[in-house]
Amino acid sequence: MTLQIFALEGIGEVRAGDDLAAIILAAAGSLPGGLQDGDVLAVTSKIVSKAEGRTVSADDREQAITDETVRVVASRETPGGTVRIVEGRLGIVAAAAGVDDSNVATGTVLLLPQDPDDSARRIVEAVRDRLGIRVGVVVTDTLGRAWRIGQTDAAIGVAGMQEVLDLRGNRDEFGQVMRVTVTAVTDSIAAAADLVKGKAAGRPVAILRGLAELVDREDPSPPRSARTLLRPRDEDMFHTGSAESWAAGYAAALRDHGITPPTSASGVGSAP
Repeated sequence: MTLQIFALEGIGEVRAGDDLAAIILAAAGSLPGGLQDGDVLAVTSKIVSKAEGRTVSADDREQAITDETVRVVASRETPGGTVRIVEGRLGIVAAAAGVDDSNVATGTVLLLPQDPDDSARRIVEAVRDRLGIRVGVVVTDTLGRAWRIGQTDAAIGVAGMQEVLDLRGNRDEFGQVMRVTVTAVTDSIAAAADLVKGKAAGRPVAILRGLAELVDREDPSPPRSARTLLRPRDEDMFHTGSAESWAAGYAAALRDHGITPPTSASGVGSAP
C-alpha cells in the first residue's frame, strides 16, 4: 500500500461567504493529475469557520466559550488566566470549546463550524457536481490529549468516506479474533495531514491519495458523521471530569451530613 499526502498551496485568506469548494478545487489544479477519484481532502476547520462567518469579537471570547459549552469537564487557574476544558455543543471535549484566536485577525476569535459534517458534505457534493468524481472530506481541528504532551489534529466533520474501520471479528496474523479493534481512520487522516499542512504555513488543506477503498461509492444512509468517533457516555470510563468529580464528591459529603447541596455545589444541578 502506498499513501501520498500533498499540501495545497496558494489558498490564501478565506473570508465570510467565499465558495470554499471552488477555492480548494482551484488550488488542487496544481496537483500531479489534479484532484482524482478516491482522493481524501483534509480541510482545516478554521477556513470552514471563516467561510461560514463564524468570527466574533475577541472582547466576547469568554461569553463565546460559555455559549458553546454543554458542561465543564475541568478548570484550572494558570498565569495566563483560567483554562476551561469543556464538552462543546458538537460533543467534543476540548480546551475553550474550540474557540480560537490563532490565524485570525487581531481583535477577533473564531468559533468551530456550526455543523462540520454538513460543511464536509457540501464540499463532497460540490466536487462531485463539478468534476464528476467521488472524494472523502475530513474537517479537522487541533485537540489536546489526556495523558499525552502536545496536540494533534482530529476529525470533527466527515463526509463521503468511512469514519472508522471496524475490525472486530476479523483474525490477526496469528489467527486470534480481534474483539475491540476499531481503527479511527479519519482521526489518523487528520493527524497525518497536519504533518504537511503545518500550523502557520498557510496550507490549510491536504490531499491524501491511496485510501480510495475508504471512499463511499454510493451515498450512505444515514449520512456519515464525525460523531461516530465520540464514545457513548455509558461506555466512557472517563466521562466525568475533575470539576464534576469534585462537585459530586462535595455534594455527596453534604448529603452524608443531612445537608441538601445547593445547585452550585454539583456544578450541573445534581451529582452525576
